[in-house]
Amino acid sequence: MKPEKKKFVVSSLVALTIASTLAGCSGNNGSTAGEGSNAEDSSSGTDVKPITLTYFSEDGSTNWNNMKDEVGKIITEKTGVTLDAEFAVGDPVQKISLIAATGNYPDLLAAKADVGKLVDAGAVIDLTDLIDKYAPNIKKMLGDKLVRTKYSLDDEAIYAIPTWSAVDEKKMKADGGFELQHRVVKEAGYPEIKTVKDYEKVIQDYIDKHPTDENGNKNIGLSLNGDDWHMYQVTNSGFQTTGGPDDGEYYIDQETHQATYHFRRPEEKEYFRWLNHMNDIGLLDPESFVQKTDQFKAKVASGRVLGLADPEWDYGDAQNALKAAGKFGQTYGHYPVTLSKEYKDTSFWPAGFDGGYGISISSKCKDPVRAIQFLDFLASEEGQILNNWGIEGKHYTMENGKREVIPAVQQRMDNDNAAFQKESGVGLYWNMMVHYGDGIKDSTGNYFTRSFPEQLTASYSEPEKEVLKAYGVDHWKELFPSEEEFEPRAYGAAYTMSLASDDPAVILGAKMKDITWKRIPEAVMAKPEQFDKIWDAYMEDLDKAGVKEMEEAYTKHVQDRIKLWSSK
Repeated sequence: MKPEKKKFVVSSLVALTIASTLAGCSGNNGSTAGEGSNAEDSSSGTDVKPITLTYFSEDGSTNWNNMKDEVGKIITEKTGVTLDAEFAVGDPVQKISLIAATGNYPDLLAAKADVGKLVDAGAVIDLTDLIDKYAPNIKKMLGDKLVRTKYSLDDEAIYAIPTWSAVDEKKMKADGGFELQHRVVKEAGYPEIKTVKDYEKVIQDYIDKHPTDENGNKNIGLSLNGDDWHMYQVTNSGFQTTGGPDDGEYYIDQETHQATYHFRRPEEKEYFRWLNHMNDIGLLDPESFVQKTDQFKAKVASGRVLGLADPEWDYGDAQNALKAAGKFGQTYGHYPVTLSKEYKDTSFWPAGFDGGYGISISSKCKDPVRAIQFLDFLASEEGQILNNWGIEGKHYTMENGKREVIPAVQQRMDNDNAAFQKESGVGLYWNMMVHYGDGIKDSTGNYFTRSFPEQLTASYSEPEKEVLKAYGVDHWKELFPSEEEFEPRAYGAAYTMSLASDDPAVILGAKMKDITWKRIPEAVMAKPEQFDKIWDAYMEDLDKAGVKEMEEAYTKHVQDRIKLWSSK
């Protein structure tokens, strides 16, 4: 089916669904649901009769409590909506493929980059008219950024409400780079940690003095989580340590916008050679590529893992367990580690607003209007404050016009956040909502998020404050190159592009992933004298599988996105 025809069919479905919904909702004082609603309070004039919407997300949510948490109850009170939610276990791509193939569509779906599979199956609807008529908060917040939510240059429908990329964000919190336990850098005397060799030396020196922990268990230098899709966190370090921004599986030339499968860059070979070296000298966890995520987290929670190269969202549950146990010296700081000093860490290279990852409404949704109004409430100022800060008087107070987390609540956030989030719901709904990012203030002059300098300082433990003071900074971000040191990317973050399931870049990309996920562990865990032979075979495998054809196809998509975004 051509894109133009597909869009017509989906748009017609939306019109019919809206018409039937409105017919069924008459009697609301004769008004249409959503009419006249205040952009700062989407609940005004909307139908709040109880309704349950089914929802599937590719992201996990370990603290989900079926909206029985304190924030969830307020959301249901304001919207009438309760979510019957399912979160991916195992490979989320397979689950989305199954949903698309069976036609068993939940009301709402968060398919990230796999939304193309749902578009091809006719599983999701064009949201353009729904946003225009029933989502004043979403429409207001996105403004001229709405063009970035359009699916493609050939099909300008909006198939997903963007929820992953924050609007107008100036990121304040470092949550990536390479991590080291505070006790490790303290014992090393707070040395400069800029390169992989700096990082290696700090770990080696500590292991030499402390081969085991206080219980006689062997300390681990660096552990990686290579379980299933978490392998991306292992392989992403290849471009992160060699000056590349996060564009998924590609390195994109900032002038020509030519896409290269990033593993084919010679400098990345040297990063993986360093991992091979770490394995050879016994500093890399030998179970890195065979352990399951739960095993990885259990090791981190034991306090034995000195170093990580993993985003905080991946190991955060384990770090929270360390905090709950009072092991603050064994929690982690963030360092801008690169292969050598010629490279610059790109953790704060801004991508601008991306309209890719988000929530879609399915073609079988029982009530698209109620669904979009639910999402619009989450995008309202009230909804954002509720998610980020919780409930006034219970989780925060307003003192002289300033919003402050109640000290006892802050302590729970810092030391037992998993249990606190499950109970309270604070921060649990961020990837269901269009939202402002760090550094943006609401109508009261307070920040929307809790990631601002004063609040971050309040969240630091004493060992963390001690390390930051030793390095002469107030926050981890100050150790990293700032946003101002990078030129804007005309295409945003390339990994958020959604492609059709039969696109050559998608079909060939699956082949490249299979090859890479086999060869990278093989190369890293091999004897050093075998590394080059294995790497050369890896490059040959990619060539034979059509890597250049894949790069050409992806390059066109990047260039088309630039054309689309600059068209209005």
